[in-house]
Amino acid sequence: MTDIYENLRVGFIGAGSIAEAMITGLTRGKVIQPRNIAVVNRSNHVRLQELEDRYQLSRHSHDEQAILESDVIVLAIKPKFAGQVLQDWGPKFRKNQLILSVIAGVSTDQIEAACPQKVAVVRTMPNTSAAVGRSATAICSGRHVKEHDISTAKTILEAIGIVIEVQEPQMDAVTGLAGSGPAYFYYMVEAMQKAGVYVGLEADIARQLLIQTCIGAAEMLLHTGKEPSRLREEVTSEGGTTFAGLTTLKKFHFEEAICEAIFKATERSQELGKPASDLSSRC
Repeated sequence: MTDIYENLRVGFIGAGSIAEAMITGLTRGKVIQPRNIAVVNRSNHVRLQELEDRYQLSRHSHDEQAILESDVIVLAIKPKFAGQVLQDWGPKFRKNQLILSVIAGVSTDQIEAACPQKVAVVRTMPNTSAAVGRSATAICSGRHVKEHDISTAKTILEAIGIVIEVQEPQMDAVTGLAGSGPAYFYYMVEAMQKAGVYVGLEADIARQLLIQTCIGAAEMLLHTGKEPSRLREEVTSEGGTTFAGLTTLKKFHFEEAICEAIFKATERSQELGKPASDLSSRC
């Protein structure tokens, strides 16, 4: 950990799964000292105590003052609570603080409008793979963000995975694709495990085989540089077993279902913060 971040204080408003995933990544990577992490939520004090004990956070970690004294404040709340939280907290944020927002659908303009001082706002969209340091995180900058703010944001977020800068209009698409993506993946694996049991495997054996299959496929995509369509073709022989399986997936419109899931998640992200735009041009 570099000296510049040795004493950096990070406060989380919100104590849900994404907040915990980020705390896990930050503490495991020793980017932020546990004593310098604060967390608050609306009313669940049991949850706050649980996080304090699990990550050895300061015993003052869930005090409001600890949040206000933080150098970086992470808004890790559900979109439906954004209005009230910004109304309550926005006037308290200081000009020299960096606000990292992981609120789906809420723009940097909306956050800045709630803050009388010209605070730096970086909108982010990590996913829950942050807990194992494998998040795919996109970021975009508000009007008052300086180069050192981006550097700080990247240092924090690179502790939990890769970071890609995008334009703000692309953030809803990032939410639909990468933010929600792990859930689509888990749903597919869940279905495959059930099928494995149905065709005669024990659940634990099916799970082990599937996990390694998924890891191997991901490594192939990462290290070969080949397009997924090419890798799919290389493992498929006409008339073979893979061909039979893929033919069935096409019969049940697998590709269309995945596309539609991402479109709907993107539209929902847009609805949460602004009127949905036209997504009529689809793959």
